[in-house]
Amino acid sequence: MARIDGRKYDQLRSLTILPDFTRYAEGSVLITQGNTMVLCTASFTEGVPRHVKGTGLGWLTAEYDMLPRANRERSSRDIAKLKLSGRSAEIQRLIGRSLRSVTDMAKLGENTFVIDCDVLQGDGGTRCASITGGFVALFIACARLIEQGVLTEMPLRDYIAALGCGIVHIDGADHPVVDMSYEEDSCAIVDFNLVATGTGAIAEIQGTGEGRPYTPQELSSLVSMALPAVEEVIRVQKEITDKYGYKL
Repeated sequence: MARIDGRKYDQLRSLTILPDFTRYAEGSVLITQGNTMVLCTASFTEGVPRHVKGTGLGWLTAEYDMLPRANRERSSRDIAKLKLSGRSAEIQRLIGRSLRSVTDMAKLGENTFVIDCDVLQGDGGTRCASITGGFVALFIACARLIEQGVLTEMPLRDYIAALGCGIVHIDGADHPVVDMSYEEDSCAIVDFNLVATGTGAIAEIQGTGEGRPYTPQELSSLVSMALPAVEEVIRVQKEITDKYGYKL
């Protein structure tokens, strides 16, 4: 049976990644996944945080935010509340962890990448789109810095991307689905975010039983469906990064 938007259970929303979307960042993309749109930029700066200083290693961190009218109703900017929202803090930590997992910090020297992910329009899966787009922005930045002689070799070890998936109730039964839209996400019985690499390894799984607990069998079914879908996302990433002449 079809989902809310007519897709099959294992079918992705339309996905596009536009490289070099902004002029000044070392790397940037606009990623559009269904109706979700995220601007991802990668910025390179000299120096590292105190906890890394003197180790010879670099650092990578991320920041995430949503424009006030990215959703159906206007939300206040975090700066207007004079503090980072708990949701934004949790998401940007996830983005940073995910990208660090495929980055060789020794090859950065004592320098820092900051990945900024700004949601222009939200329709489910914004954190996953931020990881997917943030990786491509980071790849572009690394390739450009190698050409400029700032980096001596590619610090990225593998591709990485993410998808929101879950269990939704369709036509009287519970079904695992991938790449949920907002309508599915908001009523999902089980809500998952899966982060995986180009070699099929899992970097992180976030899974919550919203309507009820889920079984080990359901977890296995979700992962088995999501991993091939992440491979499709990484194929789209490679269509962009292959143009820069570096293979991972």
